[in-house]
Parts: sequence; C-alpha cells; structure tokens
Amino acid sequence: ASGGKVKSVIRYLRSARENDMIKSGEILLVGSTTPDFMPAVNKAAAIVTNEGGLTCHAAIVSRELRIPCVVGTKIATQIFRTGDKVEVDADEGIIKKL
Repeated sequence: ASGGKVKSVIRYLRSARENDMIKSGEILLVGSTTPDFMPAVNKAAAIVTNEGGLTCHAAIVSRELRIPCVVGTKIATQIFRTGDKVEVDADEGIIKKL
C-alpha cells in the first residue's frame, strides 16, 4: 500500500482504546485502521493490517505520512505478537521475523 522497508518491534493493538500503548518507531499491527487509530499511526514506523486494499484507511494514511504499509495480510495478527522483532518490506509485501 505504501513502499519502504523498516526493521522494528511489533505493537499489536486490538482496539483504538490501546493507542497509548504504542511507542514511537514501533510497527503498528491491527486488524484494520480507522481514524480512531491516528494517535498510534502517527507514532508508527510502519503499519501492517489483516484487512484492506489500496484504498483503505491504513493505505491512504501511510502514503500521506510516507511510512511503509502492508495491508490485506489476512493472518498477520495470528502470526505476530507484540515484541516480535520484524522487517516490513512493503515494496515486496513481506513481513518476516528477525
């Protein structure tokens, strides 16, 4: 959805009520984003979502903020957990544990 590469730690948020849990530079992992997630998005080094396409909220916002974003993974929240060190390669659409 938005190109680039980032290596950092995953922060999985189950709802926007958890926005204050993300630290600056972490990778935001969510099912999908809405405007309620903007406080977390603004701190994120990258965004990974289970749902969405090229015109979803996460994709549009990540392009505006120029941060890497991979959307529509379907299973990322089942594979990755908060604290996992990963590389997001949004150019190739790949997220891998380090």
